[in-house]
Amino acid sequence: MDAITVEHLSKNYGVVQAVSDVSFRVAPGKIMGLLGGNGAGKTTTISMLLGLLVPSSGRIAVLGHDMAQDRFAALQVMNFSSPYIALPGRLTVRENLLVYGHLYNVKQLTRRIGELAEAFDLSGLLSRKAGELSAGQKTRVAMAKALINKPAVLLLDEPTASLDPDTGDYVRGWLERYRADSGCAMLLASHNMAEVERLCDDVLIMKQGRIVDQGTPDDLIARYGRDDLEAVFLDIARNRRVPVAS
Repeated sequence: MDAITVEHLSKNYGVVQAVSDVSFRVAPGKIMGLLGGNGAGKTTTISMLLGLLVPSSGRIAVLGHDMAQDRFAALQVMNFSSPYIALPGRLTVRENLLVYGHLYNVKQLTRRIGELAEAFDLSGLLSRKAGELSAGQKTRVAMAKALINKPAVLLLDEPTASLDPDTGDYVRGWLERYRADSGCAMLLASHNMAEVERLCDDVLIMKQGRIVDQGTPDDLIARYGRDDLEAVFLDIARNRRVPVAS
């Protein structure tokens, strides 16, 4: 059974088609990269996966749970991280993690918060109000929130944004270990091409709401005859496909 199944997914806003006929599958234990420029449809796709937006057409299933019919069962086994969605600013970091832990019925919640505080260097921040944190601190708290329920499916939107290189590298390593230990499937939207190359088994590239190419990072780099995924991204964004010499 796939961790994520998306079939012919579309989202229209009047005559504007934000997402058009998108299909993909993510197997358990795999990380799928979701790439595209601003307005490509990545955030809309993730919002539909989370049940925040209702698709105009198509089907989404998470671990066999159809999001149109059994959304709450799916949400219990998944989670989401984005530094661009603020946690309640008047609550402390500890209070935020307690609220989300209770929403997910996390057992031994105090212990789980302690584990995450140690993992993401949050022990000194637990009594601070979330609204008073720096951008990098908020990113680390968002990651802890996303892992509070030990999800089997994790949706990540720019998970290392605003982090210094050392902390960003630590978070990427932590995600790799979590995936290896738990078999968690992840969908990663990122503009950090080196991060995508390191973490992702497969990559989807979106443009104007459609998937325009797909493959492993190495396959895409070879197909476009480039040295790295960033150059591939620029080729697609600027409509300049570079043929590979035979």
